Amino acid sequence: QVQLVESGGGLVQAGGSLRLSCAASGSIAGPNVMAWYRQVPENERELVASMGSGGDTYYADPVKGRFTIARDNDKNTVFLQMNSLKPEDTAVYYCKAVRILGVGRRSEYWGQGTQVTVSS
Repeated sequence: QVQLVESGGGLVQAGGSLRLSCAASGSIAGPNVMAWYRQVPENERELVASMGSGGDTYYADPVKGRFTIARDNDKNTVFLQMNSLKPEDTAVYYCKAVRILGVGRRSEYWGQGTQVTVSS
């Protein structure tokens, strides 16, 4: 069982920056994907960025060029550096870990979420 704990959310002015952290209590070995999602109340949770164990990354179009996902495997931590923040980035941000255990076998884990509010 992997436990994920997010931190780093808060209030920031438009144009500012925040760095979110997601710490895993257990080792995530083998093929895996770490991802950040965000959700606005009454809306679907949407993928923001992800990074595979091979180093490949994905960014949603609205955050390309502004957000950067990074991993510190020694500390079992994934980060989301958010620059040039906009009010539309306001949401609860969630960390997700997916472990690939075999053909058709996966384990998924979610953090509790951290609020990011960007004021105009």
